[in-house]
Amino acid sequence: MTKMADNCSSVEIVEGCRLPVLRKNQEHEDEWPLAEILSVKEVSGRKLYYVHYIDFNKRLDEWVTADRLDMKKLQFPKKEAKTPTKNGLPGSRPSSPEREVRKSLDLNLQSATAPSRGKTLPTPKRKVEAVPLATQVSPVTPVSSLPSSAEASQASVFPAVRDTNTFKSREDHDQLSSLTTNGTARRLIPAQPGRKRKANCGGTDEMIKVLQYNKPQSASVFLPPPEDSQDSSDGIPSAPRMTGSLVSDRSHDDIVTRMKNIECIELGRHRLKPWYFSPYPQELTALPILYLCEFCLKYLKSLKCLQRHLTKCNLRHPPGNEIYRKGTISFFEIDGRKNKTYSQNLCLLAKCFLDHKTLYYDTDPFLFYVMTEYDSKGFHIVGYFSKEKESTEDYNVACILTLPPYQRRGYGKLLIEFSYELSKVEGKTGTPEKPLSDLGLLSYRSYWSQTILEILMDLKPDNGERPQITINEISEITSVKKEDVISTLQYLNLINYYKGQYILTLSEDIVEGHERAMQKRHLRIDPKCLHFTPKDWSKRGKW
Repeated sequence: MTKMADNCSSVEIVEGCRLPVLRKNQEHEDEWPLAEILSVKEVSGRKLYYVHYIDFNKRLDEWVTADRLDMKKLQFPKKEAKTPTKNGLPGSRPSSPEREVRKSLDLNLQSATAPSRGKTLPTPKRKVEAVPLATQVSPVTPVSSLPSSAEASQASVFPAVRDTNTFKSREDHDQLSSLTTNGTARRLIPAQPGRKRKANCGGTDEMIKVLQYNKPQSASVFLPPPEDSQDSSDGIPSAPRMTGSLVSDRSHDDIVTRMKNIECIELGRHRLKPWYFSPYPQELTALPILYLCEFCLKYLKSLKCLQRHLTKCNLRHPPGNEIYRKGTISFFEIDGRKNKTYSQNLCLLAKCFLDHKTLYYDTDPFLFYVMTEYDSKGFHIVGYFSKEKESTEDYNVACILTLPPYQRRGYGKLLIEFSYELSKVEGKTGTPEKPLSDLGLLSYRSYWSQTILEILMDLKPDNGERPQITINEISEITSVKKEDVISTLQYLNLINYYKGQYILTLSEDIVEGHERAMQKRHLRIDPKCLHFTPKDWSKRGKW
């Protein structure tokens, strides 16, 4: 280690350098992942380096000392060609995984069409859409749509199927290409030239039979996800989102916003270590601890200021209307226009833990639903979600967050369940804004799976026939958008094509896993405790 530190003094490390950095993994073992130097500073004559671990989430970024750097494998930054920015002015943009993929595709195209002249060629000025990883790796198209209800035959479904070769693809003469992502093997059917098929299940109002296996089986055909849904494997949306509170275009990033700027936040009885940058006032970022009032979320620079504020602050709960209470759990509905200061403070706090969040100050078009836990001192914030007052794309959640002290305790699913209960009262189906964060995607995928399996397992045979249900019926019962229902059935590998119709097959592993998960899920929303009247926000006067 001392030798590495000596090398650091002889070789100047600049921003953009890459090298292995020592860190502890989840098993508390030493590992040396590759990291990029984002910033260098000197404190008391000692140099500190802010590093981002390549292929790791940004919330793991940290300041490290020179003795944790492996100077033997130091990579200096490469000079990149200037690319035009949105304003048409030249400038270099920080790299991102999506941009690296696009750049490699462009360079491959250039090398195939233009000879090398010994200098870097500029990136061609053409629009490249963000596409799912599957379409970048292998030229495949969705499986053909479900047969129409007129074509569907009422094939008998057996309660126990033991032959693993019973199910066959309806196009068993086509060559199947396999793609493995995140450990999940997916079988997709290649494209036929001149044909463009929709990425949905066609007749979503067609009856789908449900059966249970006595032993696990695997589906022979895996339907690809709908265009509007976020697939569980990649997390890259089909096109960059430019509206709402989340965007997928990361060109607004710069070296400042890529670095955490708040060291610690004290909120009530909790001290939180932020994961990401948040645009709090510059003079507060140098403080060792940022103090927040846990009721109005006002930020203060010292404990003395907080104590003085608490003598004046009359709030003991979030502003707005309490629309749900059961036990110690309450939900408050907050209008972003009527309670602008609270909403802005809530967004600043949320940005510390949401990387993709871009909404901070324009809170007028949004409603905020804050979940609290009650004790003798008041209603303490646990988490929240926001939604647009008017959503043209059926979004029922814009941002959703459970604060770190309350994570892994079932509150995330409770927030999600509450958002769908509101959609049921409104008589709509809903879906969250994309892209979801990694933790958000896990929570939604788990909620969708449990909700849909709960319905399928509760189906009763009708007149001795096997239970039947349509995608539309599942969507209407749960208020989950059809695309999310289909993608969840695909993720669970439940859809099979058998004797001219699609069936849902529940193996023993799926059933047992679902029952175990539901036993752990103690927190549930009781619709009887919800007192909510939806408003027609299309009339601007109600804003």
